[in-house]
Amino acid sequence: MDHPLVAQLPPPLPADRVIAVNQPRTDLASHRSYTWNGWTLDVPPGVFLPGATSRMIHQRVLDGGIDVRGRRYAAMGVGLGVEAVAAGLRGAREIYAIDVHADSVATTARHYARLVGDRPATRFVPVVGNVFDGLPDGVRLDVVTFNPPAVSQPVSDDPDVVRNVCVGASLLETFFAQLAGRDLLAPGGEVFVIVSNTADLRRIVGAALDHGLAPEIGHRHDWGDGVVTLLFRFTRGEGA
Repeated sequence: MDHPLVAQLPPPLPADRVIAVNQPRTDLASHRSYTWNGWTLDVPPGVFLPGATSRMIHQRVLDGGIDVRGRRYAAMGVGLGVEAVAAGLRGAREIYAIDVHADSVATTARHYARLVGDRPATRFVPVVGNVFDGLPDGVRLDVVTFNPPAVSQPVSDDPDVVRNVCVGASLLETFFAQLAGRDLLAPGGEVFVIVSNTADLRRIVGAALDHGLAPEIGHRHDWGDGVVTLLFRFTRGEGA
């Protein structure tokens, strides 16, 4: 965990502020719709409705800021599937749409089939499992994105809300441990994780460092309300 970046990261906001800015939506159990980039996607009950932080990843996948063209890409916590659709249209070689929530994976597959369809040069693989548990053995990934439910305080006891919002830093510790332990990241591979100071940033980055991943901040967004969101890029460190 001895890395100059860690000391520069802000600590989590006070607990009451974390809870205040992460109040769950009241419509999670209902059918909703989501419109982005000219696409309208139906959102079944329990499926995560993307917000502004998710769109930071979606836009970068679509415009090439996160380069997936011709590469093996894993959309971790894929939810509604917007980034999987963007990756298919961008020309990814393989797309692993991963979520612990089976309905989210099924929703992603449905939207992918409608908006991207069958492309000979792209293989779409839906995966249901906790973090990388469901990923087939032998897969090596060039790009991984994750907008995790890393909020540091419980904001609800509803399991759907917890799964979507506030599992906490322990989820990232498992994420990085599996990446390293299963040697999932190909040479030259990149991992993009977006988290804010409503999470324990130092613990999260420290977990990546503990597993041989080198961090850098690719984007910083200050929302003007005390919340600062960081898009991290992790790569295999020297000797990893």
